[in-house]
Amino acid sequence: MKKNITVRTTNMSFQFEKRTICLTMFLTILGMVVFFLSLSLGKTFDPWAVLRVIFGQGSKTEYLLIVQYRMPRVIIAVMIGAALAVSGAILQGMIKNPLASPNVVGITGGASAAAITWITVFPALSIQYLPFAAFAGAMLNATIIYLLAWKNGMSPLRLVIIGIGMAAFTTALTSMMIVLGPTYVANKAMIWLTGSIYGASWAQITVYLPWIVIFLPASFILLRSLNVAQINDDIAIGVGSPLAKQRVIFLIIAVALAGSAVAIGGAITFVGLMAPHIARKLVGPSFGGVFPISALLGAIIVMIADLIGRTAFQPLSIPVGVFTAAIGAPFFIYLLLKNKS
Repeated sequence: MKKNITVRTTNMSFQFEKRTICLTMFLTILGMVVFFLSLSLGKTFDPWAVLRVIFGQGSKTEYLLIVQYRMPRVIIAVMIGAALAVSGAILQGMIKNPLASPNVVGITGGASAAAITWITVFPALSIQYLPFAAFAGAMLNATIIYLLAWKNGMSPLRLVIIGIGMAAFTTALTSMMIVLGPTYVANKAMIWLTGSIYGASWAQITVYLPWIVIFLPASFILLRSLNVAQINDDIAIGVGSPLAKQRVIFLIIAVALAGSAVAIGGAITFVGLMAPHIARKLVGPSFGGVFPISALLGAIIVMIADLIGRTAFQPLSIPVGVFTAAIGAPFFIYLLLKNKS
């Protein structure tokens, strides 16, 4: 029995593993189930109201609750989870370090510091500029880390250590901006820093969607070159792979995905660490399988975290980042012990 399916066109061909296809279908269905549950669960469980709204038969109250309040929140959770997971997969592949993720190597910290600075200094400006501010902060931080870690080549361990140091620095900078800012901005910033998608709206989706539409497909288009980069650098260069150029491109994509996610959802940590590891356990090391499975797992993780935070402790709403950190911190310690050599 063949393990792969090959699709050929006039100019190119694509090969898919049957296992990856089956897992993609299963996770897609699971994600749709979680999405439906997230729309149905609130103070009560009412799936029929969701179905009535979908088929245009719901009341104005049901439409307002499901379409205007819950649906944007769930869609934002899907987008953020997929973006953070793919960003983490790119960083782990590019750096060749299983501990790499947007928050561990300092990208999330740079985006958070820039976003909080923007909120504090320019509170009256439109939210549509916030992803650009977060991207700029993340890119600046990533560039500094990359330059400091470069010494006759890129040492993955050195990059992680410097990234952790820069993350501590940006955390201190973020705290300073909160202290210096107005009280109402400080309250908003503190909630945002825990990683919350409370109050998500269709306006936020409109702002965030172009970042997902541009950079997520770009990562899938270029994933074959990331597979080549996993082998020895000299061999990769010998087969014609422009490693330096590719690493810069992938760094920009990873920073754009993570930075824009932080701008919309705050500092939701460890999704970019957990999802790629789970994906590799399920489909192996090839990024042709790791990327789509990571994206689906990331979306499901954030949706479930938001669902638990919104329903398990009513009338309180616990931020998404609290649950992802509670799961991710032990996972990170496990990886440290496993890869201590």
